[in-house]
Amino acid sequence: MPAPASPRLVALDGLSQIIGEGRMLSDVISDPVWHELTPPERATAQRLMSETLRYLGRADHLLTPNLQRQPPLRVMNLLRMATVEYMTGGAAHGVVNEAVKLAGRNKKTAPMKGLVNAVLRKITSLDATAWEAAPDTMLPKWLRPKLAKAWSKPVVAQIERAHAVPPPVDLSVKLDAAGWAEKLGGTLLSTGSVRLSVRGQLSALPGFDSGDWWVQDAAAALPVQLLGDVAGKRVLDICAAPGGKTMQLAAKGADVTALDISEARMARLIENLERTKLTAKTVVADALTYDDGLFDAILLDAPCSATGTIRRHPDLPYVKTQTGIDELVKLQRALITRALQQLEPHGTLVYCTCSLLREEGEDQMKWLLSQDDDFEIRTADAVGLDPAWISPEGGVRLRPDYWSEAGGMDGFYMARVQRKGKPSPA
Repeated sequence: MPAPASPRLVALDGLSQIIGEGRMLSDVISDPVWHELTPPERATAQRLMSETLRYLGRADHLLTPNLQRQPPLRVMNLLRMATVEYMTGGAAHGVVNEAVKLAGRNKKTAPMKGLVNAVLRKITSLDATAWEAAPDTMLPKWLRPKLAKAWSKPVVAQIERAHAVPPPVDLSVKLDAAGWAEKLGGTLLSTGSVRLSVRGQLSALPGFDSGDWWVQDAAAALPVQLLGDVAGKRVLDICAAPGGKTMQLAAKGADVTALDISEARMARLIENLERTKLTAKTVVADALTYDDGLFDAILLDAPCSATGTIRRHPDLPYVKTQTGIDELVKLQRALITRALQQLEPHGTLVYCTCSLLREEGEDQMKWLLSQDDDFEIRTADAVGLDPAWISPEGGVRLRPDYWSEAGGMDGFYMARVQRKGKPSPA
């Protein structure tokens, strides 16, 4: 008879699936076993997985001197999880005992209970200084050289340091962002987002049920600002789900069409619109074949490697690889070409990706300009935009190490495209 589910057991199983099998954390937590846990237990299990993945580099640095050779993956993950739990505030006695119990609950790992106990007792003899001095989790081997070539090894180290800091929660607000920042005890960022200073159940906060705000990283909220004044304009939001940008556009008075190829993801977008009491036309279709006339503005948040979101999704380095990047680049180019065909002569396209890779950002705009002399990149201007973020071709490059003193931001690239000779958006 299988052992009953517990937060640590479920988290350990999940870690083995992510690191060993390349499963996404979002897929892991949808497994039936998670429904055997209470909501607080699910939160604990997810936190244990996320923090172990985030601090895996530090944990391995402390564990390696205490291991003659690396044990099987499940035992190694158990040691990693226990190390992270202890070093982030867990009680030594409880952490060690629970880890030994977990080892004993599996026939393959039971013979290693003694090893688990001995190693973790050495770990719990260390203090916070050893943890703070340990190196941050490094980016994947396929990604690190690309970013070092783009920005230098010191910048890559800064990005890795930013990934080691649990990200704050950012909100986009329909009206009166300053007022909501005060009500929620948060900070109004220069770009207009509200950054919360405490963690907790978001649905219990004022303004959630009434739909006055929604969760959206500050970096992800900037592309809509590049479109300028969209009130009364016909705007197409391509790859719109889960709807953060759609809600921004609707709140600004745009006549929005939200387009996404996934019916399940569109269902989430519709739920978000209903909660926030905002209106948009929703369409499930392929953006490469969708045709509903011309639009005054188009926002294309293109499918990408999502490498800019590792700080929020520490499972990505164990799931994503170089494989498929070339296909994504081709798809992005096809979507750019199709979007420009749907644009009014006076219209504006904002292209963006949550990627750190230049081939999914700056290089795409260089490709576009080499293909079509009729278009140009208009230098971005948006509220709170730091001039240092403007890239040479006129787009905006955001990195996780920006705003590091205030909690960082997701990595993003965005650019505003218009026909030559046409006025910039108001």
